[in-house]
Amino acid sequence: MRPEFAVEVKQLKKVYLGTKKRGPVTALDEVNLSVPQGSLFALLGPNGAGKSTLINILAGLVIKTSGSARIWDIDIDKRPRDARAAIGIVPQELNLDAFFTPHEYLEMQAGLYGVPPDETKTDEILELVGLTDVANSYSRSLSGGMRRRLLIAKAMVHDPPILVLDEPTAGVDIELREQLWNNVRALNDGGVTILLTTHYLEEAEELCDHIAIVDHGKVVACEEKTKLLGRINSKTLHVTLDRPLKKIPKELAHIDITIMGENNITLKYKKNERNAGAVLETLQQSGLSIVDVATNETDLSDIFRQMTHKKN
Repeated sequence: MRPEFAVEVKQLKKVYLGTKKRGPVTALDEVNLSVPQGSLFALLGPNGAGKSTLINILAGLVIKTSGSARIWDIDIDKRPRDARAAIGIVPQELNLDAFFTPHEYLEMQAGLYGVPPDETKTDEILELVGLTDVANSYSRSLSGGMRRRLLIAKAMVHDPPILVLDEPTAGVDIELREQLWNNVRALNDGGVTILLTTHYLEEAEELCDHIAIVDHGKVVACEEKTKLLGRINSKTLHVTLDRPLKKIPKELAHIDITIMGENNITLKYKKNERNAGAVLETLQQSGLSIVDVATNETDLSDIFRQMTHKKN
């Protein structure tokens, strides 16, 4: 029976011992986080926010200071081996044995997890990540993108219901990023819950259905992507006029208008105070003729800057 949440942490805290000068460092400060089963979940935050510490606690590499964590409804303290068997971790670093082929590498990894030889899915996994053609080539001969896909394959050998991808597209080109995105979507469509950390906001916005933002060890936002995108109240209109505008008319002083060029202006307003139609009608009533209009909708970068107190 599948649990409601693939990962659930409550009041999770991690304090690292510091130096005499610096003192203790709180990496996670009573974090509460629930990752819905079957979701494609993004964990965002600036460097040092606590993302890696959270992942390492789930992976069993870091011991938490206090709080609780459950993986696939398994308590990591009471049943640590079962909890680790329910999760696959794909690290950011390309750490592979250069003298193994992908096929050999996955067979060996399956053995380490105790998967019986007649139950391994090596060929199936290699096909899923697009490495069938190089299954018997040495890992050292693989491109960077192939090695990254091999790490994803490695994390899947014990058939975990949860996959954690730590910065999977860091340092790769746009074409390769698209290929990896397709791999991630295919895994999620197959029922795997994906927990993704990334520095690329467009990646989270493109792939994920749930998003959490972590800053200074605290979760500052956690909800469905559509709800999160709706939290920013500001909107921008880009308007092209039929003639140059030298200065803002007095009757438009109450609107946030910036002259961008001879015939172009931008208008910023709050969606809960007025709508685009009312703003454009006010322009026309002031004697301005509109040739073209474009709008900027809220995107994840706006929310990220707001939640982490970052400015342009």
